[in-house]
Amino acid sequence: MRNARLPDGFGVRLDPQVRAYSGGRVLIGGSPMRMLKLAPAAAEMIGDGYLEVVDSQTAVVARRLLDSGVGNPRPMSTPSPSDVTIVVPIRDNVDGLARLVPALRGLNVIVVDDGSATPLELPDLSECTAQVTLLRHDSSRGPAAARNTGLRSARTPFVAFLDSDVVPTTGWLELMLGHFSDPAVALVAPRIVALEPEGSMLARYEHTRSSLDLGRKEAAVRSGSPVAYVPSAAMLVRRDVLVDAGGFDENMHVAEDVDLCWRLQESGWRLRYEPVSQVAHDHRVTFGKWFTRKRFYGTGAAPLAARHDGMVPPVAMSKWTLFAVLAAATCTRIGLLGSLVTTVVTMTRLRRTFRELDQPTRIAAILAARGFAGGAWQLASAMCRHYWPVTLLAVLCSRRIRRLALAVAVTEGVVDWVKHRQPGGLDPVRHTAFKRLDDIAYGAGLWQGAVRARDLRALAPRIGS
Repeated sequence: MRNARLPDGFGVRLDPQVRAYSGGRVLIGGSPMRMLKLAPAAAEMIGDGYLEVVDSQTAVVARRLLDSGVGNPRPMSTPSPSDVTIVVPIRDNVDGLARLVPALRGLNVIVVDDGSATPLELPDLSECTAQVTLLRHDSSRGPAAARNTGLRSARTPFVAFLDSDVVPTTGWLELMLGHFSDPAVALVAPRIVALEPEGSMLARYEHTRSSLDLGRKEAAVRSGSPVAYVPSAAMLVRRDVLVDAGGFDENMHVAEDVDLCWRLQESGWRLRYEPVSQVAHDHRVTFGKWFTRKRFYGTGAAPLAARHDGMVPPVAMSKWTLFAVLAAATCTRIGLLGSLVTTVVTMTRLRRTFRELDQPTRIAAILAARGFAGGAWQLASAMCRHYWPVTLLAVLCSRRIRRLALAVAVTEGVVDWVKHRQPGGLDPVRHTAFKRLDDIAYGAGLWQGAVRARDLRALAPRIGS
């Protein structure tokens, strides 16, 4: 089914950020950005930016648009919610379960008690139409094992995993189910938003910048892209695909969801992120629990790097982009000149690629500038997040680096605020302060995990030619 043909009636809409050139025969966009060349007949099929599958030829073009990331799916049918079993792993969160189950009206639910200190009892279900089955682990084996226990007990074609600290919103399941009209899609995940968006400063920061919230933009889930994975707090999968993949890795107690996404991707399956479907999460908003959780997430990078070599680099760019950014960061005349020359050379090489297009110089200049900006953003983020212990040592040794680091820390935080701000969120100063604490926690966990595993691959940049 991984290479199965898209069904007739399935639609693909070009992403709004994609730009068409040469009469629609060349599309530039996607994330990471790429250029897609189409035959004249294929360009004509797309027309005003929408393609409907009506035969084998349109099915091939539609698949190419989806796999290149320049097109987004518009499914034509939806499986029934009765084809879904909800699996809820839980340990000691009775209040969360009592809040969640009423939101699962009419669905089949399997609750897996993963060794709660007091064996779990189901809440009063007299006013709930969900059919709930309770399974137990005598001792805690971790969330991955609890999910696998529920998976093995399910008999429906699809299984949705929901943590006990979430509450799905109306229509969440139907919006995701539509994506499975593409037989190559194995996993779909919703956007995870704050259950209580208002409150303390930390709650308001988490509302806009939670690690679980992957943003407003629909996307394919691929390593190396802006949506590189989706969290297991809420996801929907084909049961037979997950069983064949061996379920979640029970040896991983953090980042097991990332590992699952990448294993499915490596097996040729497609994964989708559907932000219109939303599930509300009860964020940790006391500082100690919040900071500890962020650090815990960071410890997952080392086991991921051991299982998926080269897929978790803090920085990934070409050596020319790296040189241009580092040269500009020196703020010296020779450094700025070297950065400018490198960028012009890059633009010249790109222009040769686009010489058959309309306005090749303009396109090359735009892409070269975006490449430089993207590289600068990666390095700025890595300085503050992944490599902050190195940055701190450098700051202690050099006044120039101290000034640069301060400028980077402030600028990166403010730009992050602009990108993620929402009504009711923090002002840029407080957002930046919490962002720096967020990065310190994650970076500490990253280094802790790497040292514990005696494996520094999670800290290694990926520099291409």
